[in-house]
Amino acid sequence: MAVLEAVAADTANPVAADVRLPVPGRKTFSPRARKEARVFLALALPNLLLIALFTYRPLLSNIYYSTLDWTLGSVDATVVGWGNYVEFFHSGDAVSVLGTTAVFTVATVGGAMVLGLLVAVALNQQIPGRTLARSAVFAPYVLSGVGVGMVWLFIFDPVYGVLSWVLRGVGLASPQWINDPALALVMVILVFVWKNLGYCAIVYLAGLQSLPHDVMEAATLDGAGPLRRFYFVVLPLLSPTTFFLLITSTLSSLQAFDIIKIMTPTGNGTGTLIFEAYLQAFGAYNRAGYSAAISVVLFVLLLIMTGLQLRFVERKVHYA
Repeated sequence: MAVLEAVAADTANPVAADVRLPVPGRKTFSPRARKEARVFLALALPNLLLIALFTYRPLLSNIYYSTLDWTLGSVDATVVGWGNYVEFFHSGDAVSVLGTTAVFTVATVGGAMVLGLLVAVALNQQIPGRTLARSAVFAPYVLSGVGVGMVWLFIFDPVYGVLSWVLRGVGLASPQWINDPALALVMVILVFVWKNLGYCAIVYLAGLQSLPHDVMEAATLDGAGPLRRFYFVVLPLLSPTTFFLLITSTLSSLQAFDIIKIMTPTGNGTGTLIFEAYLQAFGAYNRAGYSAAISVVLFVLLLIMTGLQLRFVERKVHYA
């Protein structure tokens, strides 16, 4: 009886009647949460629209173009479906292009990371002028790839290059870096590693400076020498840094274009996936649809490489 009287009193009270009890199963948001959601949408929506307009829309358009037999500038196109992909994988170009891409990626990523780690260890020591040395090591990374390619192209020139002049001074003939396909690929790899070495070195240096000193001191007190400390302590602690560099360097190498274009304009032995896509669309072939198919293959390869690294390589990462 008392409960019924309380309910009747609450119903008669207009203030109490406005109070709504939460319905089970229905999620309610407070005014503050709704306000924060509106602020988030106001800040994020322009960026999301720009990403959709300039990233995902061209991606979907490129996938559509890959199903066409189309020439740049032509108003007519023929739908061929999977024809461009079938032609690419059944031709001799696929083996050559994928092989060159694999060699270039493995050599540049491995070379830049290994040399970058060694340089970072050296720059982490208490040596005079280390600030200037760090700036000098990182400087090539921020330089234009076109400028770097032109300078190194002059150095590797077999007739007028600086390297040929040095070799002639010691009685040796200069290799045909540009004309020999195998040497052209080596030349481009060396230049790309030199340019990206500073990036890996600076990132590794930041990782080295963030290592816990108590762990290093404990290893020293346990009798571990410099090599054992580096292999069993430093490298495991640097695994998050190595994992980050592995992903970013792989993506950068698979998309390398400017240095290859400047040093080997016709792709003589340096026909990676992205450069082959450029040659097919803007070179003598003028096949935009076939070029779009190669670009889609590169996109799928990037997704697979990133997924494999996240799935298997990250297991070996030791987060502090």
